[in-house]
Amino acid sequence: MHHYTAIQWLFFFYFYCFFGWVFESTYVSIKSRHFVNRGFMRGPFLPIYGSGAIMMLVVSMPFQDNLILTYLAGCVGATLLELVTGMTMEALFKVRYWDYSNQKFNYKGHICLSSTIAWGFLTIFMTQFLHKGVEKLVLSIPYNILTILTVVLSVYIVADFTLSFKAAMDLRDVLIGLDKARAEMEKIQKRLDVLIAVVNDERETRKLEREERADEWMENLEERFSKVREHLTTNPGAFMDNVKDELAELRSKYLVEKEHRLQFDRLKDFYQRSLIKGNPGMYSRKFNEALEELKKAVNERKSK
Repeated sequence: MHHYTAIQWLFFFYFYCFFGWVFESTYVSIKSRHFVNRGFMRGPFLPIYGSGAIMMLVVSMPFQDNLILTYLAGCVGATLLELVTGMTMEALFKVRYWDYSNQKFNYKGHICLSSTIAWGFLTIFMTQFLHKGVEKLVLSIPYNILTILTVVLSVYIVADFTLSFKAAMDLRDVLIGLDKARAEMEKIQKRLDVLIAVVNDERETRKLEREERADEWMENLEERFSKVREHLTTNPGAFMDNVKDELAELRSKYLVEKEHRLQFDRLKDFYQRSLIKGNPGMYSRKFNEALEELKKAVNERKSK
């Protein structure tokens, strides 16, 4: 393995980002039976693969003549990279882009024993077979041309990553907002149950189950507001002024929270929609219910 220049290292990184995108998009597309543009970015690049490839090359350099040490170095290096990347992305975006929780011997779903074992074999394949052909190809390109290609790719990839990062942060804010809206809707629901019980002199009213669909929540709340308004019209003396004020306040709050809940119907941003479609297995421990609503909204928009 040669000593590479910074330009060559960077081009290798981009090459393996593209290679990883081709591999994973092909696999997921065949499995899903339709094209899936996999990854965090919208262009044909998966940075995790590029980072993994460069990491494998670096950690294996001292052990090029020893397959066992190359294997062990790949296991440790790739696993650490996967762990740090997974934890960082979840902390930033509140979403997991991969999850090994259903695998044996996993650590918090970010890494698992089976993937660690696979990383070691992949490191051997990478250093002993794949990279030799890639290296020969890259070194055959005139250095001036390689520099121009790398600079152009850098501008494009930085722009794509910046937009993708912003979309992921916006998506995180939507998830947090939807979760807060759900909590507020539950509070409003409970208070309305009390008001309707007073109007109808009914002490037992059915509580809305947490798993009930969001659109059914809307219909039930609208019906409850209609009932209260009807009783106010036919028998205004049945309510004290403070109850009327509370009803008006609840109505106003309901409209605000309803608008918040419908944020996902306005996901017109290309990068946000593509981020969800390109990662069908994305998962959120804290906001998964809201995330599933977003996935459903995007899929419904796609089918229209």
